[in-house]
Amino acid sequence: MSRVSDAVHYLDRAARLRLAYRHVAGAGPTIVFLPGYMSDMAGGKASALFDWAASEGRACLLLDYAGCGLSGGLFAEQTLLDWRGDVLDLIDAKVDGPVLLVGSSMGGWLMLLTALALTARDGADRVAGLVGIAAAPDFTDWGFTAEEKAIILAEGQLREETSYSDQPYVTTRAFWQSGEANLLLEAPIALTCPVRLLHGQEDGDVPPEISLRLSAALAGDDVQVTLVKGGDHRLSRDSDIALLVDTVARLTP
Repeated sequence: MSRVSDAVHYLDRAARLRLAYRHVAGAGPTIVFLPGYMSDMAGGKASALFDWAASEGRACLLLDYAGCGLSGGLFAEQTLLDWRGDVLDLIDAKVDGPVLLVGSSMGGWLMLLTALALTARDGADRVAGLVGIAAAPDFTDWGFTAEEKAIILAEGQLREETSYSDQPYVTTRAFWQSGEANLLLEAPIALTCPVRLLHGQEDGDVPPEISLRLSAALAGDDVQVTLVKGGDHRLSRDSDIALLVDTVARLTP
């Protein structure tokens, strides 16, 4: 028999791709983990947070975006707003009450977009808090050179080698344009819930300055940025995982 933390379920959607997820019921708010670009719910941070939640009787939801992990679809056919729709669909299907959104890298951008959508639709009480791990809002803007952006637009995609996978990172024109249409950092972000931003000082992919810019842009006052000495982009050392769990625990009374 599988442990609850091992069980994978699927959400079938009319005219949309099937989504894989893991869910454990418990006390709220429900912790929802949003992976980074070309990542999935099998990652170390997601798994550790899910297992902690299960052991503490906390509700938690993990998911694979369409085109990622065990979900249906092709990665290269998805956009930023497609993935926001995946998150909202699973929250609507599996969560009653407030959510605590935890976003890693690109998942930090989706965390903000999801929180804004939920707040506009359901009211501010629907989002109990946000925890960003090397959050990367607006990376289609600051994360590419002018030459790389020109390649994306002219050729339809950019392929880059990465140390995080044996497969190249692929950025499509549709995804890039979706990102550019949903930039957040240049204007006030109308979220007032508690926000905790964790960022490695040695992050070579998302500059720690991004978390500082995000902190300044958020409308709420209960915002804290933690810079982790020696931490890289992954923030996956045992001490980093412990910091993540402790940060989430403090926001889930």
